[in-house]
Amino acid sequence: MDGVPRGPEQRRPGSSTEPEALRFSVLGPVRAWRGGEPVATGSPQQRALLAALLLREGRTATAAELIDSLWGEEPPSQALAAVRTYASRLRKVMDPGVLVSESGGYAVRGLGEEALDLAAAQELAAEAEKARNTGDLCHARDVLNRALSLWDGETLAGVPGPYAEAQRVRLEEWRLQLLESRLDMDLEQGCHAEAVSELTALTAAHPLRERLRELLMLALYRSGRQAEALAVYADTRRLLADELGVDPRPGLRELQQRILRADPNLAEPPAPLAEPVAVLVRPAQLPATVPDFTGRASFVRELSEVLASASGDRARVMAVSALAGIGGVGKTTLAVHVAHQARAAFPDGQLYVDLQGAGARVAEPETVLGSFLRALGTADSAIPDSLEERAALYRSLLDGRRVLVLLDNAHDAAQVRPLLPGTAGCAALVTSRVRMVDLAGAHLVDLDVMSPDEALALFTKIVGEERVAPEREAALDVVAACGFLPLAIRIAASRLAARRTWTVSALAAKLADGRRRLDELQAGDLAVKATFELGYGALDATQARAFRLLGLADGPDVSLAAAAAVLDLPVDDTEDLLESLVDTSLLESAAPGRYRFHDLVRLYARACAERDEQPPGERDAAMSRLLDFYLARAVQVYAIERPGDRTVAHLEKGRFTGEEFADASKALDWLHAEAGPLLACVQQSLEAPMLRRAVDLLVVSIDLAESGADSRQYRKTAIAACDAAAALGEARAEMRARVTLAQVLSQAGRFEAAEEEARRADALLRGTDDPWARSTAPNQLGIIALCTARYADAEGYFLRAIDAFRADDNAPGEASAVCNLSRTLASMDRSPEAVELAQRGIEIYDELGLSVRLANARYASGIVLAQAGRPAEALVQLDEALRIFAENRQSLWEGTTHYRIAEVHLRAGRPTRAARHAEQALVTGCIGGDWMRANALTVLGRALDALGQADRARACWREALVIYDEAGSAEAAQVRRLLTPLSAT
Repeated sequence: MDGVPRGPEQRRPGSSTEPEALRFSVLGPVRAWRGGEPVATGSPQQRALLAALLLREGRTATAAELIDSLWGEEPPSQALAAVRTYASRLRKVMDPGVLVSESGGYAVRGLGEEALDLAAAQELAAEAEKARNTGDLCHARDVLNRALSLWDGETLAGVPGPYAEAQRVRLEEWRLQLLESRLDMDLEQGCHAEAVSELTALTAAHPLRERLRELLMLALYRSGRQAEALAVYADTRRLLADELGVDPRPGLRELQQRILRADPNLAEPPAPLAEPVAVLVRPAQLPATVPDFTGRASFVRELSEVLASASGDRARVMAVSALAGIGGVGKTTLAVHVAHQARAAFPDGQLYVDLQGAGARVAEPETVLGSFLRALGTADSAIPDSLEERAALYRSLLDGRRVLVLLDNAHDAAQVRPLLPGTAGCAALVTSRVRMVDLAGAHLVDLDVMSPDEALALFTKIVGEERVAPEREAALDVVAACGFLPLAIRIAASRLAARRTWTVSALAAKLADGRRRLDELQAGDLAVKATFELGYGALDATQARAFRLLGLADGPDVSLAAAAAVLDLPVDDTEDLLESLVDTSLLESAAPGRYRFHDLVRLYARACAERDEQPPGERDAAMSRLLDFYLARAVQVYAIERPGDRTVAHLEKGRFTGEEFADASKALDWLHAEAGPLLACVQQSLEAPMLRRAVDLLVVSIDLAESGADSRQYRKTAIAACDAAAALGEARAEMRARVTLAQVLSQAGRFEAAEEEARRADALLRGTDDPWARSTAPNQLGIIALCTARYADAEGYFLRAIDAFRADDNAPGEASAVCNLSRTLASMDRSPEAVELAQRGIEIYDELGLSVRLANARYASGIVLAQAGRPAEALVQLDEALRIFAENRQSLWEGTTHYRIAEVHLRAGRPTRAARHAEQALVTGCIGGDWMRANALTVLGRALDALGQADRARACWREALVIYDEAGSAEAAQVRRLLTPLSAT
């Protein structure tokens, strides 16, 4: 059921009679529509009569009952005549037979199933209850949200009379019950962080409703905010005592005690006690098993027995099996095959990850845990930042469930440990090139090459019995030449299967040639190289060159366009070439238009490049082309985002001009999709011939740092760039790298470190003439001074920056510094100048057609207007900034703007709205890192204090004080003053 429409745009298509149907709403103003057109429902008393009849759901209401409903104990003398008049008028606008006279009274009958919004809401609520009872929480939440969306303001708004008042109270209570039910399911599904903001506003609106307080305590506790959760209880207890003279109900007191004990069962939703069984998020991430899996019977049996020991009723410990062996021995194939066989024993799901342990950039455990937590149903906003917190939440989610975790291609035991489940019932399969003797409790399996019979059977399955049987001896020669290594056998057999004119003997003869394979098969990489030599030796010259050069790049994958740049070929030719490499299994197609190497194949490709690429300079030339490609594309993104910005005029020139993007959205899509390969290219290019271009690429990809998603990798790359430039004595590159690093550190709230980098860059200005650094360095120093409340210093820096930007004819840069200066002057009580400057910044950006930077200007204007005592205008600017930031995926700026909006609402005496926006800032994250988080906590505390929630306010301030003290921030003194009077009460 879709519910009752609010207007013509919501009509359901497909019915010829529906446009003429009558529909009514009571969950808001009493209204009627015929199809999509509003129908007049008359005076307030006439609407009261209509509501009384609709709410009786077809039952007859006598004239006396209707008079009492409309006027109560003091009806007018002509009440009966008035009722008849109202009924007559309503009958004229209704379909015949809908409003009927019966037994001296009236009734509304014959309405369609969806004619009344209340009936629709009741049906949706019943459907949600049924779904919840069967364990389908996702559907139940969705249906309840649809039911709640039918309310359109106050029930029976503007309708007079005692009956309407009683029904208003009843239906509002029902709405709150539905809302509590939906919030309860939110928490059951792990959406606690998102629920805090809504529950904070609801408890402010309904302070005596204990169920909402209970849900808020639970949501805060599960969000890692134990002190605030306990403070909510203290606030509730005091409020109930003051207002009603009673204590909290037992359930609330019990929850407080469980929080004090850190009851582990509170860390996740309680398991259902009996039927119905709740349907949890059930990941099924195992890769497909190969249809021609062969042999390994003893290993399959051994591993299956270990997994069975974890999943049985008597399971006491979590089972871990670690498979070790040389590259290409079939560890992943065996593990995936065994995992598929064991799926039934792990009904709560299977998780899989490639840990990239043999590559240059192994997967970070915290990144993997983030992916696992999402797969288990955890919202992004509820995923903690630190490795330890993520690992703890991961183990909590798996407790009591039967989940199999396949950790493929691990680097070492340290990488694996945080990814292991913590309780019985779960199991982990680990594959690695190294034996994990230091992985406590693991069942170690050393996987050797296949036996000759198994190797021949695999070869036969791939090539076909009809081709192998006549040449059995030749086939044995082939698998022997492959060293009985499964991957080598698969490559050789696949090539033969794809070439119907070849014989097995012909393939054996090729493998017998010493030039095509190593003379000896040894353990480790040499054996792997021997395996890949089979495929590489069969490539033609063009394919072999592509294989070698593409393996040079460090990125996790490569796009088709980037590969074309590396190979210096047209895109169409490159695609044909790469697809031919995919056919040989030496390259993988990660997604349409994207390619990747298996990590061991990449190592082999590089070895081939060092050995075979002639002249040797071609390797450097290929990497230089890749760098030029990324620089050209990133410049295009930067230029689209910042029209008129002179930064692009001061960059090193590469060989490519870059293709135009259709719009800003497409440009941002490209930048974020290429974040990993692009930053890897920068880090790989920090040597003398390419250093300047690498640093310039870092400069124009600054959006990656501001978006939040790639901030950490960007910061690591910026640090490496600073070190490389300093070591090479390259002043210009070092200056730009340090300014960029200062920007990133400022965004993380690390102002002391940021200032050190910015000052070092500023000092380097004396020895070089770089217009970009000459303007950007003082601007960054000014931002740091502004954030650390050194306003006189900030003013001086921004004036320097404005002069430098003007000298460079850089209008967007000037606008940035002007907006920053406006905020500085506002903090120095020079509001008229500040407001004028902020408006000038907006005008510059408007003239240039900028989007994201315009949001920054509106953000600054909002702050300045708020400090000037003009909150309504400030909110207009901040709301517009929030919209633009959201459209451009600048999540950290979104959170920061929520914080500023919270400040404005707090100053305007709207603590409920302030608390909601401050909560959103905490959930989303902010520019400024922990420092800005402490600011948001301080504002949230003030809002909660104004709402009478003093204990929770104190908890927020204490958390903020810890952050300020650790950073040595001046704001610590302010928070101590807030806490002092509360400590005395």
